[in-house]
Amino acid sequence: MALEAAGGPPEETLSLWKREQARLKAHVVDRDTETWQRDPAFSGLQRVGGVDVSFVKGDSVRACASLVVLSFPELEVVYEESRMVSLTAPYVSGFLAFREVPFLLELVQQLREKEPGLMPQVLLVDGNGVLHHRGFGVACHLGVLTDLPCVGVAKKLLQVDGLENNALHKEKIRLLQTQGDSFPLLGDSGTVLGMALRSHDRSTRPLYISVGHRMSLEAAVRLTRCCCRFRIPEPVRQADICSREHIRKSLGLPGPPTPRSPKAQRPVACPKGDSGESSGEGQPPQDHSPGPRTAPRPGSQEQAGKDWQ
Repeated sequence: MALEAAGGPPEETLSLWKREQARLKAHVVDRDTETWQRDPAFSGLQRVGGVDVSFVKGDSVRACASLVVLSFPELEVVYEESRMVSLTAPYVSGFLAFREVPFLLELVQQLREKEPGLMPQVLLVDGNGVLHHRGFGVACHLGVLTDLPCVGVAKKLLQVDGLENNALHKEKIRLLQTQGDSFPLLGDSGTVLGMALRSHDRSTRPLYISVGHRMSLEAAVRLTRCCCRFRIPEPVRQADICSREHIRKSLGLPGPPTPRSPKAQRPVACPKGDSGESSGEGQPPQDHSPGPRTAPRPGSQEQAGKDWQ
């Protein structure tokens, strides 16, 4: 894109984006607003959504936005929709939402209008929530605009407010022994910005969970645990699979259809009465199922894909 080639958007655009983030941030709710969120077994939760934007390799404009809805607690796909999109905003660290959220918002609005009975009661987002440079990541942005409970699920630590992937952090990760173990991400400001969660016994890499909107951190961590057949929670994993497969079909790329969900890997039942805040992480043997490779977002810390914001 021209803006990217020129080194990014002009300062006026960045200032506008910062003002918009600050305006929307005022509407973020970081507590449980639904009865099912306060139930140890999430009684009353029936539909969990996941969103993803995958990129065509070697193309900075074409991408695929996907929304999936899974039944809960079975974690079976009951709705999926993908569409190829043309990105109009450049990638800028800290402003990911302005590049991706408009397309995800359209998918949510389409579902709300056409099949309201399948609307998810919560969205899991591949990215950060309040764990963000200005406390307003993509999970917050999408949550406020859709007015849905949202959880940020990132695969790498966003190093803000003094959080660093240093020797001490790595030692804390090493002490995460079993699925469900976690530790708080305490910034220099004294604020707990999220939790590092071991989401699967077979993974030694944690997920970084943060509040997006209308959900407490404690409930967000418990829900993420309950949605993991592998390291990546199933709503996000299925959205990623859906978007990759849509790219493969749309571009006529070779290869077999992407496997959806191995039946042998069933998520553990949500432990009743367990807050899920002991020490945390998670991932399956191979993380995502194979499929068309997607190009990472441009940038340094973001090279691994949608792990950073």
